[in-house]
Amino acid sequence: RTSETELLEQLIMQRILSTQRTIAVSGVRRESGAAHMRHAKAAPQRLVCSVASLENVDAQMDQDDSFDKDAAYRRFEELLGDADVSFNQGDKITGTIFRVDNKGAFVDVGGKSAAFCPTSELSLSPVSKASDVVSEGTVREFYVIRGEGYGDLTVSIRQLELEVVWERLKEMMAEETTITAPVVAVNRGGVLVDVNSIRAFCPGSQLSRRVPNFEQLIGTEMEFKIIEADPEKNRLMLSNKRAVTSDAAASYNVGDVVKGTVMSVKPYGAFIDLGGISGLLHISQISHDRVMDVEKVLAVGDEIKVMVLSQDQKRGRVGLCTKKLEPTPGDMLRDPALVYDKAEEMAELFKKRVEAAEAAALEGDDASSNEENQEA
Repeated sequence: RTSETELLEQLIMQRILSTQRTIAVSGVRRESGAAHMRHAKAAPQRLVCSVASLENVDAQMDQDDSFDKDAAYRRFEELLGDADVSFNQGDKITGTIFRVDNKGAFVDVGGKSAAFCPTSELSLSPVSKASDVVSEGTVREFYVIRGEGYGDLTVSIRQLELEVVWERLKEMMAEETTITAPVVAVNRGGVLVDVNSIRAFCPGSQLSRRVPNFEQLIGTEMEFKIIEADPEKNRLMLSNKRAVTSDAAASYNVGDVVKGTVMSVKPYGAFIDLGGISGLLHISQISHDRVMDVEKVLAVGDEIKVMVLSQDQKRGRVGLCTKKLEPTPGDMLRDPALVYDKAEEMAELFKKRVEAAEAAALEGDDASSNEENQEA
């Protein structure tokens, strides 16, 4: 006589007959209809059982007076509910790869149907063969890129790797980390850069040097700072200029004397090319005497010596000064050549004055601290 468990199993199998769904029955993976035909060769260990018609199952229950048919049907619906697992786009699920072919990997995720991970979604890096990156029996996490409501359940490993990369890129932006990456393509506005398999953009205005044609930069490894990282918009913006200038700014110390060329003259000062980085010589830092018109003191193309007054590594800015290099106040207006000739000497005197002032301030703090301790 057919047991209650067997009848319930037959009810379940009858319900999913002629579908492509798979369900676990009594610990054994069983398939029906086309699903069996599709996977029979790839997974010979799977058991295919014959399913009686629903009428035959119902007749068997009627033959047994002690059999509670209503309770059996209720239990049948409960079992179906337990097996009814749905997945939506954006879910992260764990599954076991049970088949790999040239199109991708088939994944058992414990639901009514197997999931599929296309070869293009197996890795963030380009993949030619699925078997190069995954194998049968592998258990891992997947990202649902198409839920069951849209047809076949499609999952991805690539999307999970993308999430990790974007998080790291945002950290690097916050930390002002300089990255090195190749230029892979160009457009009218700038260059396209490959950063960990993510396509980034660097506008032409953010390149540290001008080039006649962006195409000559293709294949070139360049340094960049990340200025925007937005995974939702799939937008990664870079600046080569900021990377170069910040590194160059870090190489200068306050009090250093450097040679430069006047790049441009403005009402508020002059921009000096220091070789890969520009610095501002503000009008107030040109001379001890008052300067009314910068153009009467400096002209584009002039080669001068300046002292580093300040540097901002994060912004790649350098503040410059010639006032501190004047042997006597007003020399920049009367005899700038003398200022450049005595520049290193005057810079050393400036450093010594600064050191002496710092030492005096430190002694004053120590004396005040001792007086406070004695009063206490």
